[in-house]
Amino acid sequence: MDIKLVNIGFGNMVAANRLVAIVSPESAPIKRIIQEGRKRGMLIDATYGRRTRAVIITDSGHVVLSAVQPETVAHRVEMKEADVDGRD
Repeated sequence: MDIKLVNIGFGNMVAANRLVAIVSPESAPIKRIIQEGRKRGMLIDATYGRRTRAVIITDSGHVVLSAVQPETVAHRVEMKEADVDGRD
């Protein structure tokens, strides 16, 4: 099984097959998820000090913050899946 990596900004990558959700950080429930991840030591901040635009939740419970729009990350995941399937 190949690990497909998806760029989440600034050269940071996550494993595409481990993603559960890519969401916007504005809602109160997502803000709570970020705080809980920080308390548990499961928060990864990949924003390089920029504004958080996407919150990525993995199957391991890690919460990853990205400065890239959720739509952009989702598009990159779709492109990886298309590469695997042999589609253009």
